Amino acid sequence: MESYIVPVLIVSFISYKILQFRGIKKKLPDMLKNGALVVDVRTKAEFAGGNRPGSLNIPLDILNSKSKELDKNIPIILCCASGTRSGMGVGILKKNGFKSVINAGPWTNTLV
Repeated sequence: MESYIVPVLIVSFISYKILQFRGIKKKLPDMLKNGALVVDVRTKAEFAGGNRPGSLNIPLDILNSKSKELDKNIPIILCCASGTRSGMGVGILKKNGFKSVINAGPWTNTLV
């Protein structure tokens, strides 16, 4: 019985993330129409390999210092390769006073 706990937790977590990103993906068109900015926190090389047109590339390791250049009054949509780094980016921006920040997960979620 106990051998099933870890796989069930993993499947539950992955399912939760998929549903979370689907909900965000539905909101993106309206957010973008209303002036939201997409910030991709992948490395410059990853970004060069494919990105959402019009998105801004600020790698996660410099997001804290570069956040001063972003407008705190517009919604920020963060993305990366899987959602992990963009999730960390949400914490960085919120710590720096940004109120409207969401994690869109993989950058391909922003292709709406």
